[in-house]
Amino acid sequence: MTALIARTRKQVLAPLLCWQHPIQPLPLHTVRIPPRSSLRKFGLEAPPWLNTGDVGQPFDFCHHVRRLCEDITQRCEELSHIDVRKLLIGITQARSGVRHGLQARVTPLRFRHGLTTRRRDGVLYQVQRYFVDGREMLYLVTFCLPRFLDQSFDDKFITLFHELYHISPAFEGDLRRLDGRCMLHSRSQRAYDAQMARLARGYLTSGADPTLHAFLRLDFAQLAHRHGSVVGVTVPRPRLLPILEED
Repeated sequence: MTALIARTRKQVLAPLLCWQHPIQPLPLHTVRIPPRSSLRKFGLEAPPWLNTGDVGQPFDFCHHVRRLCEDITQRCEELSHIDVRKLLIGITQARSGVRHGLQARVTPLRFRHGLTTRRRDGVLYQVQRYFVDGREMLYLVTFCLPRFLDQSFDDKFITLFHELYHISPAFEGDLRRLDGRCMLHSRSQRAYDAQMARLARGYLTSGADPTLHAFLRLDFAQLAHRHGSVVGVTVPRPRLLPILEED
């Protein structure tokens, strides 16, 4: 018999994290300007033909990314295996105003081949499992804001495709594994990103609705100026939990 809760030295971590609208909805947090940086005062007016939702209302970044991902997976054959309903789209707050560093990441919520447990050094482990409105999430896709939004339009799209392509073709909660010295980026990350650029261009020329990616043509300052604030889902990164086993 196994314990439902794994004990650590400092705290007890739940193996399941559940959010249910409207009782316990996913937490939304406002993106802050990183320390020692300031929101610029000029060039804040966004072109009026770029529709990003109701002016003066908080801009829900994760909602817009989800809508865009739904269209991408319908139009891009290489990503058609992705069920966006099982992606948890979230944000993390950038700690500094520098442009380089983490832009986004995808975190698998299962082990290799979709297994829910793995034994290592004689200890059985599981990844915390996330449920939203009764549906289990298989991947957590996180964007670092405001840094991600301050990339160029092309780089934002390449970053988005970069993370989506990491998702296993089997869509079982594991990552795609490639040939080469780096199983996640093949033989060259530069070549990997060049491939993502080709996929992004293919999507943009496929008749995609421009209103779905209009927000990517604006930077953080423009979105914050138009909407008053930028908000997104913030959840903890999944933890690897040892499972207590009785002899």
